[in-house]
This record gives sequence, C-alpha cells and structure tokens, in this order.
Amino acid sequence: MEIFGRTDLASEARSLWLRGEGETAALPGVRAESGELHGLPLTAVEILDARGAAALGKAPGRYYTLELPSPLSRGDGRFVDGAAAVAELLRRCLPETGERCVLIAALGNPDVTPDALGSLAAGSLLVTRHLKERGDPAFAAFSPTLLCRTGVLGTTGLESAAQVRALCDAVHPACVIAIDALAGSALEGLCRSVQICSTGIAPGSGVGNDREALNERSLGVPVIAVGVPTVIDASALSPCGELGDLFVTPRFIDSAVRSVARVLAYGINLALHPGLSIEDVDLLVG
Repeated sequence: MEIFGRTDLASEARSLWLRGEGETAALPGVRAESGELHGLPLTAVEILDARGAAALGKAPGRYYTLELPSPLSRGDGRFVDGAAAVAELLRRCLPETGERCVLIAALGNPDVTPDALGSLAAGSLLVTRHLKERGDPAFAAFSPTLLCRTGVLGTTGLESAAQVRALCDAVHPACVIAIDALAGSALEGLCRSVQICSTGIAPGSGVGNDREALNERSLGVPVIAVGVPTVIDASALSPCGELGDLFVTPRFIDSAVRSVARVLAYGINLALHPGLSIEDVDLLVG
C-alpha cells in the first residue's frame, strides 16, 4: 500500500497504513507498543526487516514518538518531564561512548522558522570537548561533546552530510546526534511529537527535497536522529489533492519551535552529562 501524504514519523506512517488496510490488518515486519514515559504518551515502533521498511517507507530500526503538552515553556511544570523523557529515550539509542566524544549536528535553515529547530536547539546545548581536553578537574564529570551547525545546501553549497562526514573523519566521535525539523501528517502533532530513532535521517525527505542521508553507512558511526514535525503536507487536509505541493505550519510556529527546541536541548544535555540536573543546565546555558 502507498501511504497517502508525507510524514517523517514512523508512528504516523504506521497509523496511515492501518487506516488504509484496516485497524485489524497484520503489518508484517513491524512491532509497536504504546505506553507512558514520565507521564507523557509514548509510542515505540520497531521496523524489523525489509517487509516493514517497504510498508512504512522507513529504514529498519527503533523509532520512539513522545507526545509533549503544548505549549511547553521552561516555566511550565511539565518541562522537566519532557526533558527527562527525551534524555531517557536518547540513552536507549546511544552506544557505549567511553572517553570518545559525541558530535551533535544541528541541521536546517536558521533563517526559515519551521526549519530552524536544529539551530535553536544548538543555542542551549553544552559543548565541552575543548574544555575536557584542557584536563581541568572542574569538567571531570562532563562528557566530551562538540557541535556543528550545518546550514542547508542552498546557503552553504555543501551537503550537510558532507560537512558532518568531514568532522567525523577529523575527530572520530563515538556517534552523531542529528537534530532536524520534520514533516508530519497530523495537525495535533505539530511542534509536539518528538521522534527519536536509531536509524539516522535524510534531511528534506518529508517535504520531497531529499538530501544525502546521515546514517551509519554514510558517516561510519551510529547516528541518532531527534526531530519534531513543524509542517504538515496540505494533502493530508484535502484528500482531493487540489492543494498540490503546499505545506502548512502553525500560526504560532515562532514561539512553538523555540519552546520545543529547548526541551530537546535540555534532554540531550541530560543524556550526555548524566551527573547534571535541570537546574544545573539552567545555570550553564542561561
């Protein structure tokens, strides 16, 4: 079956498949379960083989979708739950790093608000590799991390994957965490559904502008992708198809993307520096 409408979320792709085939239909090669994490709804989808990959249009691997309350500013009481849940899901995907660094790749175009998720999250990330290399005991509890903000091909002339691959060749990280905006198929998931997966990411694929993928095959190290849908394919709102290749984003996208970017950044900080608390991160990132 061909999934109608574009989505980067495995959980949504599975729902669309079941909607087309029937809720009781067997979906071969896919295992899914729902529950809660830190009081927030969580859906875990595991694509087991080529059959599941073909059905959902996603690479085999684990996909977690966490549903955040909206809006979720730092002053909101559920912010801590959101950041803690993101941190725990990242730990489920991260390999053993030992003393090796983790490279965080902030993807997307900072000048286009729906595509600025990676850049906005980067502003609240702790970058520590250079501090660890100095041997200062004050940073002994931190893990070595480094950050790149790739921009997009249209403004840099270079594929994001090429930039990240060059850094991987230079610093040999244990893994890459890639942050990027996604496309979804459900209005209620915009700026709320956080997908964390172990399979990497193909920037632009959700909006039909496929770029070179960032994954273990292309970079030589495991790639964990963290993303949030900020746009929806307009065809999902008009099945007749008269809206063509339009994409829709919320009226409140500016504040929403900033809020969710901060949740992601705090969750990444907590996952990579397990000795820190939310209050510690507040002090360190301002």
